[in-house]
Amino acid sequence: MSRPGLLLVITGPGGVGKDTVIDRLIELDPNIRYSVSFTTRPKRDYEIDGVHYSFVSKPKFEELIGRGELMEWTRLQANGHLYGTSRSRVEKLQRSGKDVVLKIEVHGGEAIRQQRPDAILIFLQPPSMEELIRRRHERGSEDEEEMRRRQKQAAWEMSHAQYYDYVVVNQDADRAARDILEIVKAERARRKKEKEPKHAD
Repeated sequence: MSRPGLLLVITGPGGVGKDTVIDRLIELDPNIRYSVSFTTRPKRDYEIDGVHYSFVSKPKFEELIGRGELMEWTRLQANGHLYGTSRSRVEKLQRSGKDVVLKIEVHGGEAIRQQRPDAILIFLQPPSMEELIRRRHERGSEDEEEMRRRQKQAAWEMSHAQYYDYVVVNQDADRAARDILEIVKAERARRKKEKEPKHAD
């Protein structure tokens, strides 16, 4: 039977480049799979339902909460949209031996840690707040009022980096993905060693 996969949680402020880094990470190691989260926010033009997120209505999201399908969920203060992690998707992938990567909001990190103390929490950080703001302007998916709200939110999120197991700076997406893969390899080796039988001298 294959070993249960690792559970990797990648978070960071909006606009830091989580999607791109996760895409690069999966390209580097085919044993790492992405677990698609649920959200009630509107789909952006470039996004694909079931690939970037599973886009659902608020009543459907509340139904998922009610039947215990969500490992964690949160409501963003900036815009009120709901985000949640599918328990069944994560557990199915792990049982198959795949390492599962989650992209969640900073709010959800502590909820995951409480339920799954074995999870590896990684905070993806921008080189600077100025660079984060520049990237968000380039994306052009929000108006100025939304940008101000998200900037305030980002400052709060950045203050929580200290509570994560690892902090990776996303100066370059390829480099950040390689840094995360090194973390994954180290965790695989550590957990394999922990499971090895101990021989008496």
